[in-house]
Amino acid sequence: MADQEFSGRTALVTGGSRGIGRACVEILARHGASVAVNYRANVDAAQDAVRAVTAAGQRAIAVQADVADERQVQSMIETVEQELGPVDLLVNNAGVFHFVDHEATDLAIWNQTMACNLTGVFLVTWAVKQKMIERGFGRIVNMSSISALRARPNSIAYAASKAGVTGFTKSVAQALAGHNIRINAIAPGLIDTDILDGVEQSTLSRIVEDTPLGRIGTPEDVAELARFLLSEQSRFITGQTIVVSGGRVMLP
Repeated sequence: MADQEFSGRTALVTGGSRGIGRACVEILARHGASVAVNYRANVDAAQDAVRAVTAAGQRAIAVQADVADERQVQSMIETVEQELGPVDLLVNNAGVFHFVDHEATDLAIWNQTMACNLTGVFLVTWAVKQKMIERGFGRIVNMSSISALRARPNSIAYAASKAGVTGFTKSVAQALAGHNIRINAIAPGLIDTDILDGVEQSTLSRIVEDTPLGRIGTPEDVAELARFLLSEQSRFITGQTIVVSGGRVMLP
């Protein structure tokens, strides 16, 4: 049985019903947190995630909100605070991805991607940060991507939005460090989620060949790092973006 390092803490995972978000929900619950599972449309998947948390013996709720909508975000945070308590641990995971070349990248794709992937991180962080400041405690993990670190001509909007997440993470981490709020980002490589649906096997095989560890990542690979960054085991780490890509991208 996992330790209860997050006992008495409330966690919010945006985009928590599937993939990396779902893995984060489950690992935080196993380590003692009460967890709010944010979703935008798939209520069934969110409720399934809630059942997984309650099966681990922790409290959980599903909270619907489009993270790009300020009013919905504020309503979501109010619900979480009423049902579970103030947010101590935040995973900004919700995101959208368009795999299109520059000719197909229009303003609609750009705006939607920025609104969800970057403005959404800002809105949710800003909705919880004041009470974190008042309590003198907060831990935040933002999901960036290796697309923020390497040229991506077929996902220009996505790459730009994730680069923004990395910049946001560094600046806000420094701004809030004096309040015992630590903020870090994770830059996953290719992870085995539904984003791979429809991707040709030849493409996946080529990526695996380019990955020194020789496989595609799992949601749990990312969630384990998120747990570490939210825990006191990482107490001297803030403002960092850590790559989880099996060696496909190495920094600096």
